[in-house]
Amino acid sequence: MHSSTRYIAAIASAAAMASGAAQAQVHTLKLGAAQYTTHEKTSGVTGVGIPAGADATIGNASTVLLVYEYALAPNLGIELVLGVPPKIKARASGSVAFLGEVLTAKNLGPTVLLTYHFGQAGATLRPYVGLGVNYTRFTGVTTPYGWDVKLSDSVGLAGHVGLDYAIDKQWGLYASVAAAKVKSDLLAVSGTVLQSTIDFKPIIYSAGVLFRF
Repeated sequence: MHSSTRYIAAIASAAAMASGAAQAQVHTLKLGAAQYTTHEKTSGVTGVGIPAGADATIGNASTVLLVYEYALAPNLGIELVLGVPPKIKARASGSVAFLGEVLTAKNLGPTVLLTYHFGQAGATLRPYVGLGVNYTRFTGVTTPYGWDVKLSDSVGLAGHVGLDYAIDKQWGLYASVAAAKVKSDLLAVSGTVLQSTIDFKPIIYSAGVLFRF
């Protein structure tokens, strides 16, 4: 190949690579409604004077999610998932079920995910899967019984599957299902010391709108 031809080919190749990189630098914002469902498993509630079989169950909660994704490549992106901290409520169960609602708290759980999108960029339907890390911090912990309650922070794996539907080049809809490892140690101090370990096992269902720019 003539040197000038090789030079032109090299320029064309570099331009194509630059164009592909530019196309990969796509930002996506998602706003959706989410249902935070718990499938908790606890170690039971123990402490001096606490009857055997004391336990608690965690209810579900609704919230709003905000997701930002930066496309590292046409099929690969990194996501930051934030949201309005849902208010979770715990009710006594087992031998202490008569106590009713014993605790409310808000859980702030930012999550970072590496997400792979199937299909071609710009396709109408694009399923995706992702894996990452969740950090959960519990705030606003209150109880009607005057206990001093603390819930430890949690760091664990998170994953999600979902589907994007493109209405046009910028707007679209999405739906996803996510799960995370959220495990916390509970310590409540009153006339005695109550302890428990709660594995929340949350599954989060979310759906909403998306905007690409």
